[in-house]
Parts: sequence; C-alpha cells; structure tokens
Amino acid sequence: MAHIAFERLDQKSTVLWGLIALNALLIALGLGAAHYMESHGHIVSGMNNQVVWGLPHVFAVMLIVTASGALNFASLSSVFGKTEFKPYVRLSAILSIALLVGGLAVLVLDLGRPERLVVAMTTYNFKSIFAWNIYLYTGFLAIVAAYLFVMTDRTASRVAGLVGAVGTLAFVWRLVLTTGTGSIFGFLVAREAYDSALLAPLFISASLLYGVAATAIVLEVLSRSTQRELLPPAMSHRFAGLLMLFALSTLYFTAAFHLTKLYASKHQGFEAFLLRDGGIYTLLFWIGEVGIGLLLPLVMLAATRSRGALLTAAALVLAGGFAHIYVTIIGGQAYPLAIFPGMSVSSSFGDGAVASYTPSLPEILLGVSGVAIAMLLTALSVKLLPFLPKSIKA
Repeated sequence: MAHIAFERLDQKSTVLWGLIALNALLIALGLGAAHYMESHGHIVSGMNNQVVWGLPHVFAVMLIVTASGALNFASLSSVFGKTEFKPYVRLSAILSIALLVGGLAVLVLDLGRPERLVVAMTTYNFKSIFAWNIYLYTGFLAIVAAYLFVMTDRTASRVAGLVGAVGTLAFVWRLVLTTGTGSIFGFLVAREAYDSALLAPLFISASLLYGVAATAIVLEVLSRSTQRELLPPAMSHRFAGLLMLFALSTLYFTAAFHLTKLYASKHQGFEAFLLRDGGIYTLLFWIGEVGIGLLLPLVMLAATRSRGALLTAAALVLAGGFAHIYVTIIGGQAYPLAIFPGMSVSSSFGDGAVASYTPSLPEILLGVSGVAIAMLLTALSVKLLPFLPKSIKA
C-alpha cells in the first residue's frame, strides 16, 4: 500500500464539540457519584456482603476487555501485514489506551478507599492475580504509547523492523493482559461460576469481538461528526467479516465453557441456575449474551454486509457483551458459595440463598463515566494529534 497521510481534525464540528461537552458532563456526574459513595459508604449502592463487585466493575471489565480488542487493526497491519487496515493503526492504538484508562478509572473510583491504591502499587502479593494485573495494565499503556511513538515519529518509523517489533510486543502483551483479566475469575476456585481455565481464551475471543465492534462505532461517529468517509463500503465488508469470525469463535468458547462445567458434577448446580433457573441471569444469558450479542449479529451479517448492518450488528455485539460481563460478574456472585459441599446450608444471614442485587443510580453514573472518559480522550486525541487518515481508498 502507498504511504498513508495522517492529519489532526482541524475543521470545526458542532457535533464533535457537542459530544465532547456531553462526555465532560457525564464524567463530572461520575465523579460526583464516586464522591457520594465514598462519603456515605457503599451502603448507598446496590452492593452487599454477597455481591461485592457491582455494576461499576461490569463497566470496568467491559472497557478493559474491549481495550485489548481495539488494538486489532494496528496488529493486523503491523504484525500480520494486512496493509488495507493501515489507515486505522493510529486510531486503533489511541482508542485502546483510552478504553483502558476509562476502565481503570472506574475501578479506582469504585474501591471505596481510592487513596489506598498506592498500597497496591508498592506492596505486592504475587500469589494474587490482582497484583500481576498492576503490571499488565501499566505495561500495556507503556507499550502501546511506545507503539504510537514509533508509528508517528519520522525518524523512528524509518528504522527497519522497529514498528513491526514494537507492534509484535504490543500484540503479545494484549493477549497476556486479556488472559490476566480472564484469570481473575478463572483462579477463583471458591466460586462455582468461575474456576475454569477456559475463561482466559473466552475473554481473549470476546475482546477481539468487542474491539472490532467498538472501533466500527467510533469510526461511524467520527464520520458523521466530521463529514468525512472513514468507513467506505469495502472496509465495511472487511469489518463485517472480522465481526462474524470473532462472533463464531466467542460462541464456540462460550459453548465449550458451559459444556465443560456441565460435565463436572460440582459445577452442575450453577449451570442449572444460569441456564434454567436463574431468572434475570438466565434471561440475560440466553437473550442478551447468546441471542442479541452473538446469534443475531451473525444472522444479520450472513444476510448482508452493508454498512448499516455492520453498525447495527456492532451495537448488538456490545450490548450482548455487556450482558456477558454482567452475568459473569454479578450472576457469579449471586449464586451461593458452596461452603460445605454436598450439604444444604441456610441461616438468618442468607447463607445458601441466591443474593439479590439492584444497581443504584450512583453506580450507573460511575460506570457510564468510564465510557465517557474513553470517548473524551479519543475525541481530544484526534482533535490535537494526527491520528486520522486524510483519505481511505476502498
């Protein structure tokens, strides 16, 4: 492919500035919600002694997983030689950074004592996957920032093999990062909903899927707000093909995960709860995660790979992905712990009972603010730095 010229967004756009203002407002509301929960305690949230990771964690994990997948197009171009995706390499990299920062911001503000983050950064327990993730997240930010530098700096970009080498490191690191995120749950052997090595490849596949969907929607928003063609028909067709491929792989790993759980006697109770008896969690799994998030996009894109179908499918994928993370985190905690395996346990404290959880308004505002942080960083980046291609040839 010929040399791609990049530029920053110089023209005035009322729509873009309106989106920036909206995201800034949502961030302010999220900060207010975090302050409210910190001042009054988490009793004002929907969380309780059974469900200790609430809706903000769902937003945070969704953003972190999507951040890894947003690097898809930079990896496809620099690592796998798919030069048709070269116009998106810079946007892909900055979007991955922005999504990760948004997710981590929600996590920090949801800790209850965010100032104690310094303890986690200076005192490590390497038997904990959470300690490893400190390195994975900060390492990802540093490596992708270096990746952006070698792509944008004229001197560095001319060094033979440097862009490919740093791109390969970023590609490997993103796989490790998503493996670590999936392993947060896979290593929790006390929870029947988790305790599986298959969660790592499932999260990797889901990240690839959500990354394509998020990038397609961001490109569409930028196209409409800047009156430029960033997603021509030929590229829409390629995006749709990637979305179908990753949706199929995610569907496969989802089926393998639950079939493996069904085979193990100790996990059959949770599987019956999730797949049949779990009420809202069963509905979210079958209708949200599987139906809306995987099967419906596959059917739509199999019928047509038009731009409209792609964007609708991308929105459905992200909605289904949110249901997937919600079922994984909230549903996994709602199911009672097997404190005495093989025995029925009940008490006035709710032992042995399915926990209830209803998200509160502060939790919703905090979670949404993470998305707003990611979108605001992306918008400001393309406004201030040369990350958008001048033209994209179909």
